[in-house]
Amino acid sequence: MSAKTADRSTHEPSWAEVIFGAALSVALGIFLGVILLAIKPIAAVKEMPKEPTAGTVYYVQGSRDSAKAKAAAAKRKQFTQGASTTVTEDEINSFLPPPQPLSTAKPKTGDKAKAPEKAKAPEKTAKSGAPAATGEMIALGGPNFRLHEGKIQIAVPVTFNALGLEQVVTVVADGAFVKKGGGFAFAADTLYLGSCPLQSVPFAAGIVTQKFIAALPVPEDVAAAWPKLADVAVDGNVLRLTMP
Repeated sequence: MSAKTADRSTHEPSWAEVIFGAALSVALGIFLGVILLAIKPIAAVKEMPKEPTAGTVYYVQGSRDSAKAKAAAAKRKQFTQGASTTVTEDEINSFLPPPQPLSTAKPKTGDKAKAPEKAKAPEKTAKSGAPAATGEMIALGGPNFRLHEGKIQIAVPVTFNALGLEQVVTVVADGAFVKKGGGFAFAADTLYLGSCPLQSVPFAAGIVTQKFIAALPVPEDVAAAWPKLADVAVDGNVLRLTMP
């Protein structure tokens, strides 16, 4: 074997390196594809268009009519006192408080613990439900609930703030409440981050659900009564909460 041939064979990549390089290229392509779809807005509509625009992903917003939610406070009291009740999407959207910003800042080692600050009033959100500017890296806007065809849809606007750049992305989950452990938890059948269908991306759906759907704050009295439920189901245009 000549020195030239030996030198060339020495620098030829192994099959392991070829396979690793190909896998890395595929993973990078998937990652970039997810990012591009995620920052592409998902269109919020009152009803699905008869002629959808090609390449556009839509979701129908739930109603938030305060005139139709006058019984919300009474139903909430009824539920927290242990009685079965039914609520409409107008009532759900009226009595759930807007979420507060999530801070991703990590405390520096050696910093002294600070005294707790007085609770501040929730910041006002824009008409679209997007969170007001807070300086936080991740901030959740007011959620929107919709009841339809035996399912519940939850839409949450999320603002990402990094390096002085802000990007608002809407997370839209559609599913139902299922028995889990000692109570009922929301399980998404479909989940979109912007226009990206995360149910098609391994592991991503679970992470996003925990971060932006399961993290939604629930009033303390409702949270205390929730584990006592015997059943939770969407019946027509109402959410039926059945106590034992």
